[in-house]
Amino acid sequence: MLYDGKHHPVDSKEVAFVSAGRKAFKDAITKAAPTILEPIARLAVTVPTPSVGDITGHCAAIRGRILGTDAAGIGRTRVLALVPLSELVEYAATLKSLTGGEGLYTLEVDHYAAAPPGVQKALVEAYRPHPDE
Repeated sequence: MLYDGKHHPVDSKEVAFVSAGRKAFKDAITKAAPTILEPIARLAVTVPTPSVGDITGHCAAIRGRILGTDAAGIGRTRVLALVPLSELVEYAATLKSLTGGEGLYTLEVDHYAAAPPGVQKALVEAYRPHPDE
């Protein structure tokens, strides 16, 4: 632990303070047990009623949580769900495929939640400095 530091013009070097600060920061982060948060989007999908099962199944497959469904006109149903935003990157193409081009969707960021342990581990590994760099 680093509690105090003092600069002496003769025997102090900036690199020593930088190194001590880096070590203190790494120690603090390790002890804090940080959690990676991911944005969760509120997704509203309006589809032909026969496609509801495909949409709800897909939402469940991409870590979504179905909030409910309601009628959205004759032969159409709206599905409401909370889905991690990272899972919706290609959603327009997926929706087109699942509904034959007849689905519509809107989304907005709703809140942030802790990413699952597997996702957190993959992110840490992807951004961890490699010894050869």
